[in-house]
Amino acid sequence: MTDVENAVVSTNAADGRSDTVVGSPVGSGVRTGLFIGGEERFTPEVLRIADPGKPGVVVGEAASASPGDVSDAVAAARSAFPAWAALSAQERAGMMADAIAGIAEERDADAAILSQENGKIRFESWVDALVFEIRWDLALMLADQVDTGHTLPVVPGAIPVSTEVSYQPLGVVTVIVPFNWPIAILGAALPHALLAGNTAIVKPPPSAPLATTRVVQRVAAKLPPGVLNVVTGRDENMAGLITDVDKVCFTGSVNGGKRIMQMASQTLTRVTLELGGNDAAVILDDAILDDTHLDRLYAAIYDTTGQICMNAKRVFVHRSRLNEVVTGLEQRLNQAVIGYGLDEATTMGPLHQAAQKAFVEDIIQEAKDAGADVREYGELPTGDLAGGNFLRPAIIVDPDPGLRVVTQEQFGPVIPILPFDSEDDAVRLANDTWGGLCGSVWTASPESATRVGSQLVCGYVWVNDHGATRLDLRAPFGGMKQSGIGREQGIEGIRAFQDTRAIATIDPTALAQMAH
Repeated sequence: MTDVENAVVSTNAADGRSDTVVGSPVGSGVRTGLFIGGEERFTPEVLRIADPGKPGVVVGEAASASPGDVSDAVAAARSAFPAWAALSAQERAGMMADAIAGIAEERDADAAILSQENGKIRFESWVDALVFEIRWDLALMLADQVDTGHTLPVVPGAIPVSTEVSYQPLGVVTVIVPFNWPIAILGAALPHALLAGNTAIVKPPPSAPLATTRVVQRVAAKLPPGVLNVVTGRDENMAGLITDVDKVCFTGSVNGGKRIMQMASQTLTRVTLELGGNDAAVILDDAILDDTHLDRLYAAIYDTTGQICMNAKRVFVHRSRLNEVVTGLEQRLNQAVIGYGLDEATTMGPLHQAAQKAFVEDIIQEAKDAGADVREYGELPTGDLAGGNFLRPAIIVDPDPGLRVVTQEQFGPVIPILPFDSEDDAVRLANDTWGGLCGSVWTASPESATRVGSQLVCGYVWVNDHGATRLDLRAPFGGMKQSGIGREQGIEGIRAFQDTRAIATIDPTALAQMAH
């Protein structure tokens, strides 16, 4: 791939070539176009979207934008910006509420499409679309705060000036989302950008763009033309979505985020980056390990076949509780059904791309070659699913901490479980990593939870819980260290799409009196 391709393609998974194929249109499956300036636009070339569970099957096709199409999208958003920004936040919120109304009517179809193009089970895909609506509605609840500034009063004895501090939108914003939870992740940024007064261009993931494009287009069609646009296509044509806009909000891999920053630096385009994680779950000696909590831990590790940025990637367990955790996870892994995402019995679908499957297989094999205690579960599907991106889930008990399964983000259904002997050791081990997205503390003691949780170097900490489905969607979210820059959600997420303006008014009478 070119640097531009990698910059825009890269998701939370290890960087790798997209399974998407570029070609001429085909006659079957789902078909989506671009949406620019209030109009749908189809293109001569398309992206043929592969089904990760069924080799050779094409789910559908998405339009493949040219650089000219990208320029048109930026121009449409620029043209729509002045009128949109001139509205009050309450006026924008009213129009956005009308635009999201009825979005659930096609949710079952959206979920089925997303399951086929992504690979994850249908229920997760349905929740993916639901969370977009929830986040949209939560953002609208902040409308009264969006335009609220404050006044800096005159300081006695200083220059007699009072200053009004207010907020203004940035302009045109690009929102780039990954394949794993694309619609839900979009909801963490898009409504906040629009409510703040910006216009937007959405860039769905090239390997799974269909369901996201459908959802966004239905919303965009109800907003003034150009306020919300959707562009899909070959990423070598997408540089304008980074260099020709006022801000880029990117969710993806660390390497992808670095390339986004490199490209954005050419024009000093602002960035928010929500990148990968190597999240630690810290299980103290007094942790409650009943079925409820073990179910939460299992989901935190294996939801979406392990392909979630905020999944637990390393589990640190007090040595006295190690066997309980291993046994609890084994009981659940023995019940896992690996299969096609649309099959009702399936609990774990395929990995999204063949390159990611190969990476996860490689780090598991490395652990085996090093003599680690590697345990794998479940049976791979056969028939028309043979050769799909399926992988048996695994746990690796007490591995060498230098192995890649510990040091790198697996982004797949494998977890290292590492014992510790003291609380200080647990904190040190948890923080000994490149990332700082999320973490969790499992304990029966609120005091221990606060003590340990406050020492974890990450942007979000759960207590006795962990995982994307347990996120407080009102709270600011984002990473530390190489897990990202900036915050999404909440009023902090609104301010990320605004700039401050200070208007200072001097009191000439008071100034004259000071002169005497």
